[in-house]
Amino acid sequence: MSPFSLKVIALIKSIPAGKVASYGQIAFHAGNHRAARQVSRILHSCSKKYQLPWYRVINSQGKISLSNDGFEHQYQLLKQEGIEFGLSKKIDMGRFAYDFELEN
Repeated sequence: MSPFSLKVIALIKSIPAGKVASYGQIAFHAGNHRAARQVSRILHSCSKKYQLPWYRVINSQGKISLSNDGFEHQYQLLKQEGIEFGLSKKIDMGRFAYDFELEN
């Protein structure tokens, strides 16, 4: 596994309950600000194996990227952790985004 992939996994694992991070935010802190889609692929392929809190990763607009049943499942998991949704089921990233820099 590449160093980038290992860093992505570590970053996702570090997102605490009640916080979210965007694919792009994770890519940036893992060392490649242009690799948001790669973060998505890692999340999809490694969530079960590494027990990642996949549902804490959303898009940069503060929205869940999944559709249908996946959307509803992620929405419920986030609500259970205290994440609040505004209009169009959008999350206030200023309030709920995890700040990786404060932890490093």
